[in-house]
Amino acid sequence: MSGGARRDWGARGGGPLRGELLVPGDKSVSHRAIMLASLADGVSRIDGFLEGQDARATEAIFRRLGVRIEAPGEGVRIVHGAGIDGLRAASGPLDCGNAGTAMRLLAGLLCGQAFDSVLTGDASLSKRPMGRVAGPLARMGARIDSAPGGLPPLRIHANSGLQSIDFTAKVASAQVKSAVLLAGLYARGETVVREPQPTRDYSERMLAAFGWPIEFAPGLARLRGGHRLRATDVAVPADFSSAAFFLVAASLVPGSELVLRRVGMNPRRTGLLQVLRAMGAEIAEENPGEQGGEPVADLRVRHAPLRGIEVPRAHVADMIDEFPVLFVAAACAAGTTRIQGAAELRVKESDRIAAMAEGLRALGARIEETPDGALIHGGALHGGQVDSHGDHRVAMAFAVAAQRAAGEVRIGDVANVATSFPGFEPLSRSAGFGLDAGPA
Repeated sequence: MSGGARRDWGARGGGPLRGELLVPGDKSVSHRAIMLASLADGVSRIDGFLEGQDARATEAIFRRLGVRIEAPGEGVRIVHGAGIDGLRAASGPLDCGNAGTAMRLLAGLLCGQAFDSVLTGDASLSKRPMGRVAGPLARMGARIDSAPGGLPPLRIHANSGLQSIDFTAKVASAQVKSAVLLAGLYARGETVVREPQPTRDYSERMLAAFGWPIEFAPGLARLRGGHRLRATDVAVPADFSSAAFFLVAASLVPGSELVLRRVGMNPRRTGLLQVLRAMGAEIAEENPGEQGGEPVADLRVRHAPLRGIEVPRAHVADMIDEFPVLFVAAACAAGTTRIQGAAELRVKESDRIAAMAEGLRALGARIEETPDGALIHGGALHGGQVDSHGDHRVAMAFAVAAQRAAGEVRIGDVANVATSFPGFEPLSRSAGFGLDAGPA
């Protein structure tokens, strides 16, 4: 799903950024809430559901698997759970659109069903490797066929005999971990996942909220099959990844002060916050609380001069989706920023290292790419033409860069922004962004 016809943006500095913003609901939580509510016994209500194409793709898939889901209002879903064994075979392929999270987690969830499934995606998702998920699932007894190179579509065969696994991941990935845990719901015995670095624990927290016995700590999760999920209500917090664009923009634009309301503060998600503070950003946490089992807070960000740093490897897994906008922060900071250990960026919706380096060079930045990161030398940016390569986070990152550029920045191919942040254009303009949208 690409959001329809190709669209471009014209972006330029609009002056200080001001106001209070509520960004859309967390995409990761929205995906998982639909999945577990669909497998639960009883009726669950989800508030704050992300009305983006990725989350809606997951919702549409579970409707096709026989789950009744009502949408009585914006951001609200009423899910009539089918039970852990209640899904039904779909009549054809299940389209994940651009949602890599959906495809990887569904591979785990569907490999223990009593029916075959086929997972497909759009042109971008069809280029993203699924071998890291299919490998450990195969060790559990799953039978998954893919295109050459481990690419989608994935053909998942019926299987009622999954075995548990004690899996040590070579690369830290919350999606791989979640796929194995979801398969573990249907496996005999105890499934254990060990990680080289702790990753987001959304799946673990939500499984616990839906009543599945699970033990987890940073870098480790374990559960046994054979239990049931209980319906529960979920309040989805505002998405930190969406808030990240405004945190960086307000840090960079002189005179800015923004408040971002009820942002999800899962410690495995907020690595960018720690990195920005190390660079000199002035970001305060106010009104802490809990929402949907997740910690939340209001974030107040004021303009502050940023300086280049060596990004600690320990934060990389906790900010993998925020690297495009970190590239922008580094390009506008004083001095040099070194990023290492982020090879996963090469296989996201685009090769995000290459896409950001190419675009920022077009705006006058000096960047040296490495296989797992980059060396970014801060300085002034000028206007120019950049391409998002159909990647929503790259597109929004360049909209932030334009707020500090000396001239207009034309950003090509931005339709996929709707996958994660519907309403980005009007919300950013309300905060003071200079941003015009229209067809190419």
